[in-house]
Amino acid sequence: MKVHDLTPAPGSRRRRKRVARGIGGRGGKTAGRGMKGQKARSKVPVGFEGGQLPLQQRIPKLRGFTNPFRVEYAVVNLDSLELSGDTEITPASLRAKGLVHKHGLVKVLGRGEISRAVNVSAHAFSKSAERAITEAGGTVSVLPKPFAVRPPARGNAHTNR
Repeated sequence: MKVHDLTPAPGSRRRRKRVARGIGGRGGKTAGRGMKGQKARSKVPVGFEGGQLPLQQRIPKLRGFTNPFRVEYAVVNLDSLELSGDTEITPASLRAKGLVHKHGLVKVLGRGEISRAVNVSAHAFSKSAERAITEAGGTVSVLPKPFAVRPPARGNAHTNR
C-alpha cells in the first residue's frame, strides 16, 4: 500500500449540504431558514435573546472567592539563617539584611540545614524548622501577632451604627 492509495473509510466523510441554489436543489427557496422573521433575514449573534439581557451577562462572573481573613507571611528558610551569620535573629534584623519584605509577619521554614546555635524570634515556624533549630542548640520564640484572633475583613467595617 502506498500513500496515494489511502482513502477515508466509506461513510466517514459526507459532502457539505449546499443550500439556496434554486428549487431544483434540496435546500431551495428558504434554504432551511423557515418563512419570515429575524433568523430568516440576517445573522443573529450567538446568545442573542431578542433584546433581553442575555444569560451570559446575567450570571455573576465569580471564580471562587478571596478570603478576607487570610494571613500572609514573609518566609525565610534555614539556609538563609545559616548564611546570615547572626546568633540573635529577629524580624527587624532579617529586614535590615533584605531577607524579608519591609512589612508583614515572618515565618521560618525548614529548607536547608542549620549547624550552629541561634536564637530566632518570628511570628510562626514550621515544625521542621523548629525541630532543626532546637536540635542545633538554639531557641525558638514565637512573637505575638498584631491582631487578637484574625484581622478584620476589609470593607466590612461598620463605623457608624
